[in-house]
Amino acid sequence: MLIRDYKVEDEQGWLSCRVLAFLNTAYYDNVLNKKEVYENPSIELVAEIDGQIIGLIDIEYEIQESTVCSRGKGLGGMIWHIAVHPDYSRQGIGEGLLKVAEKRAIEKNLNRFEAWTRDDNWVLNWYRKMRFNLVESYFHIYFEGNEMNNRITNNVSKLYPVSTFAHYVGEDVEQFNSVKRKHQCVCFEKYID
Repeated sequence: MLIRDYKVEDEQGWLSCRVLAFLNTAYYDNVLNKKEVYENPSIELVAEIDGQIIGLIDIEYEIQESTVCSRGKGLGGMIWHIAVHPDYSRQGIGEGLLKVAEKRAIEKNLNRFEAWTRDDNWVLNWYRKMRFNLVESYFHIYFEGNEMNNRITNNVSKLYPVSTFAHYVGEDVEQFNSVKRKHQCVCFEKYID
């Protein structure tokens, strides 16, 4: 396996790897048809075997405090994407990508990473295993059809919402127990050295 910098010509392989990696997670519907370009500098790495991209990590980082990350002191990096192709999962590829990214981050005087993810237990366990700490959370709630009744209002004539995605930052999440799809969105933070 080779871990190297992402190149523009990797885009289709990057997209395919990310889609397949996210397919059986709580982020299954977060599909991209082009790779993001970041406003700030970034560390963008891919893992490849025989020319196939099998893993990726994208970290946008700060050159001025609090411009990318939402917490912490000093310069941080936000992990926007980390994914491993399912045919290559549980082989240390994500950990390898993270270690290379940490070395690059230290060279750039970053002191921490921040990552937001949803509540898949295996994902949460991976972040904990990599020495990240859960520091904050809120809920992603998807309302479909009748789940919007008495919750979502509309003031536009002849507009009929059929679904709504919302962030809930309150304490009374039990009021949404009848909603089929809700996820805790958690922030992990790791200080690097």
